[in-house]
Amino acid sequence: MPPIFTLLKPRFLSFRNTGRSKARRGGILRILGLAAVGLTFWGGLLALSLRVLIYFRNIEEIGDILNHKLLSMMLITAFALLIFSAILTALSKLYLSRDLFLVHSMPVPCSHLFTARWIDSTVDSSWMVVIYTLPVFLAFGIVYHTGLFFYAACLLTMFSMALSASGIATAVVMLAVIMVPASRMKSIFIFIGILFFVMLYLAIRLLKPETLVDPEVFDTVMIYITALKTPSSPFLPSSWALDGISAALDGNTGESLFQLGLLLSFSGSLLFLNIILADLIYNRGFSKTQTAQSRLIRTGNLLQRFTGFLPGPIKAHTEKELKSFFRDQSQWSQLFLIGALVVIYIYNFKVLPLEKSPIQTAYLQNLLSFLNMGLALFVLTAVAGRFAYPAVSTEKNAFWLVKSSPGTIRGFLWTKFFIYYIPLLVLTELLILITNVLLQVTPFMMVLSTTTVFLLVPGIVSMGIGFGAAYPDFAAENPAQTVTSFGGLVFMILCAGVIGAVVIVEAGPVYYIFMADFGGRSLSVFHYAWSIGSFLAVVTIAVATIVLPMRFGEKRLEAYQI
Repeated sequence: MPPIFTLLKPRFLSFRNTGRSKARRGGILRILGLAAVGLTFWGGLLALSLRVLIYFRNIEEIGDILNHKLLSMMLITAFALLIFSAILTALSKLYLSRDLFLVHSMPVPCSHLFTARWIDSTVDSSWMVVIYTLPVFLAFGIVYHTGLFFYAACLLTMFSMALSASGIATAVVMLAVIMVPASRMKSIFIFIGILFFVMLYLAIRLLKPETLVDPEVFDTVMIYITALKTPSSPFLPSSWALDGISAALDGNTGESLFQLGLLLSFSGSLLFLNIILADLIYNRGFSKTQTAQSRLIRTGNLLQRFTGFLPGPIKAHTEKELKSFFRDQSQWSQLFLIGALVVIYIYNFKVLPLEKSPIQTAYLQNLLSFLNMGLALFVLTAVAGRFAYPAVSTEKNAFWLVKSSPGTIRGFLWTKFFIYYIPLLVLTELLILITNVLLQVTPFMMVLSTTTVFLLVPGIVSMGIGFGAAYPDFAAENPAQTVTSFGGLVFMILCAGVIGAVVIVEAGPVYYIFMADFGGRSLSVFHYAWSIGSFLAVVTIAVATIVLPMRFGEKRLEAYQI
């Protein structure tokens, strides 16, 4: 263990020194601000969990069963997120980190080196998932009046699940790196995207959430209750975790310890198997990553034809941006993942049992369409946070070339804006159009939702580019992770605020217009004026979100010292 601790020591020292450096530069307020925002989200999850659990528990006969089913769904989702996060982090920590050349030159056995990097990867990939599942466990403890053993069991469960997910992900990464040709090592990201899509799809189908609200598919009440009690899969670690936590929730200490021991022994076995596998293939896989990589997509003269009409500096920035995107396969290969999420998003609307709702179908369809407008914009925010926000930080140490080029920072930022604006606009409009067709909404709701999305997409992309330019991190090893920084948090919060404000501004007039059309009545002069004012307010918000963030980012980036 001493060599492993020595290999991990730079990580602890770096964390400590970074905190001291930020404190000396007055960054303590930023840290406190981030902590306050994090605690606010944490408290919101706790309040929401309490409300849901109390509501379900008050349902006679099946209330506790529904709560246990929700716990099962949460654990499966958390386990899927842990595996996906662990795959990305393990690939970076074991094969792509900049310090690996130094580490591999040390007189340290492969097993010690691998174990140290695996511990580092496990912590990085799991801490956020673990922290934001704790309020759910706390809510269960409050609602069911449990003792300290329940909370200890929850912590041990999440610790074991994190180890298990990291062990599975690390084995998958090491085997995949050996199978993928060395000249195309980064193609592993395609494999990761497809794998995550399959995992996500299987997780959703294993949960069978539609059965929770549709007891008519069962012949009797007892069959319905039995289906709710049926575990998702006896071979998933999340099922062992569910059994252990459920036993602790019911006060069965012995059964809980047995299930948690089973989960912990599984994670420990995975660690030892990974160490054996690393001794066999890790060095060979790392050696393959050092060979020259070939591109899967060759653009040739296509970019020159596409950008031939642009003026000089803008043409140069556009060609450079597109070439960088296609050469960095870790960027464009994530389109597989986005495509998978879009399919699942649309599929959820297709299987909605609207005809069984006690609310009139026409009213419910248009209500869902209005809410879906906000949801699609939140999806856009997440995608923009992955692609648009890190766009400036992807320049890394070569940003001095941009500063010294004859072009302007404004042209540089607006070039990036249009490169991401067009595909994101097409993606969001397709989401809205397809889901509205599936919901069979009225023409008014179709026009309203598509127009609102058309107005807000450039603002969200502008905020991504603008705040990414205002808070760049050119030293980041993975620019995609910059969205978790202070600037990324500000971007996410402001986008959520803008989307919420637009939904609130439009909600009142839309309600009166729809109800007047539904009841065959005409609108009053006041309602017409309110509707026009509401639309003008949305246009004003859209224009402000386009102009102000880009100006803010331009000023901050021009003042940035290389």
